[in-house]
Amino acid sequence: MTTDVGTCYIVATPIGNLSDFSPRAVETLQRCAVIAAEDTRRTRQLLTHFGVTGKDLVSLHEHSTARDILRVVERLRAGEDVALVTDAGTPVVSDPGDALIAAAVEAGVRVVPIPGPSAVLAALAASGFSGGFRFIGFLPRDARPRAIAIAKSCDEADAVVMFESPNRLQETLKELALATPTRRACVARELTKLHEEFVRGTLAELAAHDREWLGEITIVLGPHDPASREAMIDDATIDARIVEELGAGTHPKRISEIISAWSGRPKREIYERVVRKKG
Repeated sequence: MTTDVGTCYIVATPIGNLSDFSPRAVETLQRCAVIAAEDTRRTRQLLTHFGVTGKDLVSLHEHSTARDILRVVERLRAGEDVALVTDAGTPVVSDPGDALIAAAVEAGVRVVPIPGPSAVLAALAASGFSGGFRFIGFLPRDARPRAIAIAKSCDEADAVVMFESPNRLQETLKELALATPTRRACVARELTKLHEEFVRGTLAELAAHDREWLGEITIVLGPHDPASREAMIDDATIDARIVEELGAGTHPKRISEIISAWSGRPKREIYERVVRKKG
């Protein structure tokens, strides 16, 4: 690394309340010649609010190409300091930007985090669940990887934090409740904003909560003992659930995924049971 190489700063931005933006973050944006932003329009509004002017705003989002990344790295290598920001929260956490950081590290560029607002930590802290946690970001939309992600979440003994859009939240809560209905959870909505809200209960209770969800959503699943499911769910209970799902027209493979996540039994075992019942 040479002394004339610039520094790449990872700057956390407010997730709602602008007062959460730290003086150090503002100073960093004032110092950097270049600001790489997920959405330049939103970032320009943030800069205007804090009186930061004269910066070269470049777009860096999930559809940016390797060439776009290279252009920013070349500016870093030329001695310019670059601030990486996202629309809200800490960059690279379930967010575009990891490609730039990886490329900067590979190029020998110094990377400096400027900590700040985080929906993950804010939701976890207010959830009431202590201990370790696993963050999985947004659940996949496609059925197969989504089922795998939900099953992994159910097998996790520690708390699990995930993001979800308001229009998909109710369906996601139902899917999670199918797997672990008694697991406690907290839905954090509009964190740090005027209508901030925390809704707590078991997944079954939350899934049955008929309401409209609006705003930014973070879900926290409480810690649990996944090994205890096998002792609680016997063969007769599993067979009854299979019959129920078959009666609802659920595809056999989907039934095996749902009941495997719910019971902790191997999918192959459940699928063989489904085939026998269906036959």
